[in-house]
Amino acid sequence: MNNPTQRTRNWRARALRTGIAAGVGALLLALALWPATVRVDSTVAKTGTVRETFEAEGRTRVRDRYVITAPLAGTIRRIDLSAGDAVKAGQALVTLDPVATPTLDARTRTQAQAQLAAAEAHLATAEAEEGAAREAASLARSELQRQEALAAQGMVSQQALQQARTLQERAEWQARSARFQVATAKHQVSAAKAALQPGGPQGAAPGTAAIRSPVNGVVLRRHAQSARPVQAGEPLLDIGDPAALEVEVDVLSSDAVRLSKGAAVELLRWGGGPVLQGAVTRVEPGAFTKTSALGVEEQRVWVTVELLSPREQWSALGEAYRVHARFVLRSVDGAVTVPSGALFRPTGGGQGGNEDRWAVFRVEGGKARLREVRLGLQGEGRVQIVEGLSAGDEVVLHPPRELSDGQRVKAP
Repeated sequence: MNNPTQRTRNWRARALRTGIAAGVGALLLALALWPATVRVDSTVAKTGTVRETFEAEGRTRVRDRYVITAPLAGTIRRIDLSAGDAVKAGQALVTLDPVATPTLDARTRTQAQAQLAAAEAHLATAEAEEGAAREAASLARSELQRQEALAAQGMVSQQALQQARTLQERAEWQARSARFQVATAKHQVSAAKAALQPGGPQGAAPGTAAIRSPVNGVVLRRHAQSARPVQAGEPLLDIGDPAALEVEVDVLSSDAVRLSKGAAVELLRWGGGPVLQGAVTRVEPGAFTKTSALGVEEQRVWVTVELLSPREQWSALGEAYRVHARFVLRSVDGAVTVPSGALFRPTGGGQGGNEDRWAVFRVEGGKARLREVRLGLQGEGRVQIVEGLSAGDEVVLHPPRELSDGQRVKAP
């Protein structure tokens, strides 16, 4: 028989083993019920600018383009000019040897006289517009000088001075364009008069004629090179000033209705370094149908954009170069913003569904806390938070579906 001391020892050993087993079981149960820690990506709400934008592809074009055509049917001599060659106003571009022409009948002469009268009327209109543009340019120069004098005394802001300088440059371009229109109108009058010149005896052709450039510019395109017969009105050369470029962009009609004259535009991915600044000058009233790369018919609208950046920044651009235009519709400065990937729709609760409800998981003390937020402007991958977050708050980025309110999280 065991003595009382031995029985006491055995009882204590069994009690110790039972206690250890119960403790291990309780620990395993606690570990099983302990909420798992989820590894997540996180970001911080920042203060910055949110912009609503959209992008479309466009191409450059010369603002004032002149197509040199044959005023009469005849034979042109070989054209030695090439694309990129500079020409001056009045310079002979093409030599035309007219063919023998029949005597003008009454109907043809009447038509030619009417064309001459129309050309002369167009010349008078162009000269009047040129005078108005010249006066506007003079006023813009005077205003710029006044603003520069005030700026030197610190009485006007640099923004006002820059606006005056921009208006003066625009007025100078408009005056130059008006002079081009006058020169072109004179060229049309000369062509109309040439059509009325009678042939020589028995329909002999008059002397050789030289087709001259109406403006100073650069040869943009050559439609003919070798000597050959041409018809009246056939294009021979395109003349323009590559320094006077603008951008034409075709945008969806649903985007065009949100644009207005003067809207800010950024031109990017054009092959150069800096992003170029521009502004919308015209939204055409008529749309056209275009088939997308996916075979979907779209209604699109041509939008014209004026280049506002200094010429030195985009001097490498030429005619019909491709650019990408980013149109800025709205912007908010000093907004609390988060990436759009941090937002999700909360489930349950509320009347009328959750169409207007948004939420984020805010990281507090190593735990994810559900916070409903109110949104403002959205664009370029970021969203303005009007209510529910402050700058510096850490939020979960792309929260997984299994993440719940109060669950422990760990960010890398």
